Amino acid sequence: MSTKRILITGAAGYIGFQLGERLCRDFSVVGVDIKARNDAHFPIHVIDIRSAKLSELMAQEGITHVVHLACVVEPSKNVQQDYDIDVNGTRNLLNACVTNQIEHITVTSSGAAYGYHADNPDWIVETDPLRGNEEFSYAAHKRLVEEILAGYRKTHPNLNQLIFRPSTVLGSHTNNLITQLFTGKRLLAISGSPSPFVFIWDQDVIALIEKGLREEKIGQYNMAGDGAMTIQDIAKTLNKPVLNLPAGLVKVLLRFGSALGLTRYGPEQINFLRYRPVLLNKALKAQFGGSLQKTSRETFLYFAEHALKLKQKQG
Repeated sequence: MSTKRILITGAAGYIGFQLGERLCRDFSVVGVDIKARNDAHFPIHVIDIRSAKLSELMAQEGITHVVHLACVVEPSKNVQQDYDIDVNGTRNLLNACVTNQIEHITVTSSGAAYGYHADNPDWIVETDPLRGNEEFSYAAHKRLVEEILAGYRKTHPNLNQLIFRPSTVLGSHTNNLITQLFTGKRLLAISGSPSPFVFIWDQDVIALIEKGLREEKIGQYNMAGDGAMTIQDIAKTLNKPVLNLPAGLVKVLLRFGSALGLTRYGPEQINFLRYRPVLLNKALKAQFGGSLQKTSRETFLYFAEHALKLKQKQG
């Protein structure tokens, strides 16, 4: 077994659990999460990433490498708490890494860190600015976390950093705010906003994180499959019609839908639907040396074949 001793935050979550199950075959792996999970083949401790217990656990377990996956994926109504978990929690984790002389940290940021803007490039690369929108807390928090990480690269260069910025992750059981866009009887398109989706298979995500750990990779990389799909492409794949609406009308509908509890999207998140960051994976393949089993289209087809059919059976 390798001498690497790995801590995974968010280890009870969708990617964290699968990653831990894969890594524990060859490494000593410990997980932390705010929720318990008893079906893992590696220990998962119920610890908040804002807690001092995090550093204590690192010391007890002799941790050498950290994979930071914990974050608030779907914003709650408690904005300050979400910020505290995402931003201050990451800062607490980094301080614990420095205290315990951690060698390497892998962080899953997000393509959302680039922001949802009308002037986004057609294809975003890693040198493009991070402009995560203030009105969309997930994007804003990812931007702030990356700013903190950039500061630590200067002040604590011995803590090697590998940062991934994933596009939309899909797998056989994915169910989140984005996948809910595809489950209705018809798909929504906003007139004049052709911004496509870029997908990555969850098993490619796990393999890339594992490669980064094994090979001690550093740097910042977009994590995305080849190519992109427009909402029209997706609708054709699902054999569903597309409802084209002007942005102003969608904003009004979101305001009423949110107030009535019919949607988790609010009017402030209109740009999330209009201007998706479209990630180019050139650096991931050429510099990181990553290989992908599925393209964006193949990933979506796999998701549609498994997750959407499963949801239809259950519904």
